[in-house]
Amino acid sequence: MRHELAIEVAGRAIASADALLIGAGAGMGVDSGLPDFRGNQGFWTAYPPYQHLGLDFFSLANPRWFETDQSLAWGFYGHRLEMYRRTQPHDGFAILHSWAERMHHGAFVYTSNVDGHFQKAGLSPDRVLEIHGSLEWLQCTRSCGSGIFPSDSVHVDVDKNTMRAKEPLPRCPVCAALARPNVLMFEDRTWDAERAGQQEVRLGAWLEAVNQARLVIVECGAGTTIPSVRHFCERMAAIYGATLIRINLREPQVPEGQVGLATSSLAGLHAIDRWVNRETGAQQKREI
Repeated sequence: MRHELAIEVAGRAIASADALLIGAGAGMGVDSGLPDFRGNQGFWTAYPPYQHLGLDFFSLANPRWFETDQSLAWGFYGHRLEMYRRTQPHDGFAILHSWAERMHHGAFVYTSNVDGHFQKAGLSPDRVLEIHGSLEWLQCTRSCGSGIFPSDSVHVDVDKNTMRAKEPLPRCPVCAALARPNVLMFEDRTWDAERAGQQEVRLGAWLEAVNQARLVIVECGAGTTIPSVRHFCERMAAIYGATLIRINLREPQVPEGQVGLATSSLAGLHAIDRWVNRETGAQQKREI
């Protein structure tokens, strides 16, 4: 499907929909200025000290460091926490929000991102499922029963030359043991999934409510390396007979009959929004 036609098909699906399901992967944040961790070289370009240590993203995103090298563990996650806080979500988030506000059932977000940017951009926290958790929340490494707790009062000072965190490191407010992010890491058997489970229940209730409605699915920046978001969006499109609009610069391939746009999340959302606004304006003129 040529680009112009894909934009039109996507625009028509959004303009006629009653509900919006948003899928988002790491590529969604690149237009906000967040690093692209695709491949070791992209990761090491963002964090040169790790290349000298021979550590890649998959090695560092592992809970074992919170047991064996706490300064290294919080250097990695503390830097990301502060970076996500400083970064403003790009205009594409606002576009998705504006589409949702026009629809009877609004929107629900299904994301593998841990940056909290959908909530920061104004989407309801009750309409977001963060399948890998969020850096905005912490949990005790000792599993003392404290449950999860917000990280908004936590600030981690990281030496950017060594990517090691300086004391004091985040602590559990109940037992004072080391805290860790409430984020699902690789080989992670201690992640507290209670919050994500509650989010999943709310998503199920929302999907049940929109069962007979016209659903459109917009997926942004979700790749095939960890395909959870892609698989979910394809499955929902098949179950609900919905149009899937996949915006992905490198991997726009879609099942037959769906829409793939080989562009960045921000550029794709802007292009579709321009079509929707033109069509809405033309429709209003015809009605006058």
